[in-house]
Amino acid sequence: MITIRRAGERGRSQLDWLHSRHTFSFSNYYDPDHMGYSVLRVINEDRIAPAAGFGSHSHRDMEIISYVLDGGLEHKDSLGNGSVIRPGEVQRMSAGTGITHSEYNASKLEPAHFLQIWILPAVTGIAPSYEQRRFDDSNDSGRWRLLVSPDGREGSLTLNQNALMYMARLKRGEARHHALAADRQTLLHVARGEAVLSGHRIVAGDSAMINDEQAINLSTDESTEVLMFDLP
Repeated sequence: MITIRRAGERGRSQLDWLHSRHTFSFSNYYDPDHMGYSVLRVINEDRIAPAAGFGSHSHRDMEIISYVLDGGLEHKDSLGNGSVIRPGEVQRMSAGTGITHSEYNASKLEPAHFLQIWILPAVTGIAPSYEQRRFDDSNDSGRWRLLVSPDGREGSLTLNQNALMYMARLKRGEARHHALAADRQTLLHVARGEAVLSGHRIVAGDSAMINDEQAINLSTDESTEVLMFDLP
């Protein structure tokens, strides 16, 4: 079964400096039918105005992933980390017993556009930690690139949960077949472009929740960037 959560159906938050769309319930947006999927709790698509951002705030017991689509996201935290995350880079922060951080648009001229992803941890009360890595995509067209995993395999970031996060960029006319494990759940999120997923047309901002399928087929007539979550 494939269930599509359409981009236009998502929750919305609008401030003078921030435009957010929420795939699942978040902050003041509450929808009891969309509280998450397996251990995936949040997918927020955020657009931040130049020189603006989220001031210092705290998290605990959550695995938080930032995936930048355009611009730069300036990060500072209570562990002493300070960096700018740009397209092609992925950040993972395990909040654990508690971490305080801020996120600002690194540019005073251009907006920043990124996905904020929260995954429930397998174990709570761990020491907070941080990772950031660039993933070279020069030869990655069409293939699933592993970005996050519980054991850091294939050069991925490590996550305190039995979940995997992949990325694929497909060019016009490319197609991919992907076998699915019987005891897992899958969510596919379109970051850019549009595609056909096993007969379903999906566009940027759509999420497809996949259960009891042996495999998926993905094809596109334009450049498309998709994230795939393999979940318990």
